[in-house]
Amino acid sequence: MKVLIFGAGVLGSYLAHSLVKGGNDVTVLARSKRYEQLKQDGLVIRHYFQRKNTVDSVNIIDKLEQDDYYDLIFVVMKYNQFPSVLPVLAQNISKNIVLVGNNADSANMQRFLNENSNVKKNIAFGFQLSGGKREESGRIISIRGGGQMVIGSLEVDIPFKATLEKAFKEVKYKLTYHDHIDGWLKSHLIPIVAMNSIHYLNNFDFKKIANDKNALLQMISAMDEGFMVLEKLGYKIDPAFQVKLVRKYRNIAYHGLKIFHKLPMNNMIEGSFSEIEAIYRTFDQLQKEANISTPIWDDLKKQSIDQYRDEFIH
Repeated sequence: MKVLIFGAGVLGSYLAHSLVKGGNDVTVLARSKRYEQLKQDGLVIRHYFQRKNTVDSVNIIDKLEQDDYYDLIFVVMKYNQFPSVLPVLAQNISKNIVLVGNNADSANMQRFLNENSNVKKNIAFGFQLSGGKREESGRIISIRGGGQMVIGSLEVDIPFKATLEKAFKEVKYKLTYHDHIDGWLKSHLIPIVAMNSIHYLNNFDFKKIANDKNALLQMISAMDEGFMVLEKLGYKIDPAFQVKLVRKYRNIAYHGLKIFHKLPMNNMIEGSFSEIEAIYRTFDQLQKEANISTPIWDDLKKQSIDQYRDEFIH
């Protein structure tokens, strides 16, 4: 199976590693320094929990040409990076595309590809359940259990499901199919935005956050308000226990977050606020449509974006 991984960060690198293990012909698209690192050293990953290192040889390109054909293309990028990639995908002749990562605007992304492509695109959306960071040397620290991706289509079913399953057949990597992937992705964004905003405001000092009751309670309240917006618009929160946790069992949520922020692996996870700012901007439209009060969410957004813009200017 000829597969392209568009993006060579933490998530894309692990996905490429998995597909190489599955016997696929894997190409990774990377640019600048990352391109040179992969050319010179290969795909180097330290598997944190598994306590092992792997080095994979993959094909490396720095540009997707119009006539480059792949059976599958996985675009593994931050939400704010997708807009720059969509025109390139639209011009390419490959048909089967999976956009992997946080996504607050899947319907419009699909619409853009459908309206601007010369060939019919089959589009799915996914989220890989892993994390980690990239070291200066280019080595990836991958934090995960078993490989897993939640994946689905905005249509009735993924039209290239058989192709996906063939690509992953020989590797320990689970594809969890979801019938309402747009709702799942939007539900997932709420804790991601609330937690990352608090992380950013505290300079990613997880030990400090673990001992800051007000910060943890602000995180929980912001999640509750975010879920309220989605509920008002008719989205089913998935998984549903998230709402019960932040709304009915706040004490459990508080202690759970306190414990989570004490875990040593958190120091191995990359932090970036540019993606969160872009998600906030998209979520603004949902808030306007819902027309409900979200004072904690709004305050957290203002604090974090003000700090981000101040640091960006200076």
